Amino acid sequence: MRIGITGHRGLPSDVADQVRASLLAQIEALDVTNLIAVSCIADGPDAWWAQIALDAGGKLEVVIPATEYREGLPDWYHPDYDQLLSSASDIHRTGLTESTSEAHQAGSEILVGLSDRLLAVWDGKPARGYGGTADVVDYARQVGVPVTVIWPDGASR
Repeated sequence: MRIGITGHRGLPSDVADQVRASLLAQIEALDVTNLIAVSCIADGPDAWWAQIALDAGGKLEVVIPATEYREGLPDWYHPDYDQLLSSASDIHRTGLTESTSEAHQAGSEILVGLSDRLLAVWDGKPARGYGGTADVVDYARQVGVPVTVIWPDGASR
């Protein structure tokens, strides 16, 4: 079972805690023997899902949207990104250099293509920019990948 992740970054701490608990509940309902988490490992839900899957004994495949992707992530997060990347059993690349919205969407489309199911930490609202969570959910639904939306009741970004 290959389960990809997409989701909003920069969540308030109370929402982040609820999302982490929901991701843990997802993993507890699975047979992790053959689990492969697929993630772009950005800070937030991408990284949480990747680490939860690894901690449970699953494998991790990483999609890198652009050569300059890491540089666009917060400096404080780079050590965690590097650790997750080094734990990956496989790495997929778009071949793009600049970390743009188009590159992020291209990476997400690869991620969806690798996934049997997609977890979406999504508030249900339109994307704030091209390549956002809503766009990834729309793409997954268009290509027939089942989507499980994770969003705490009453939460906001």
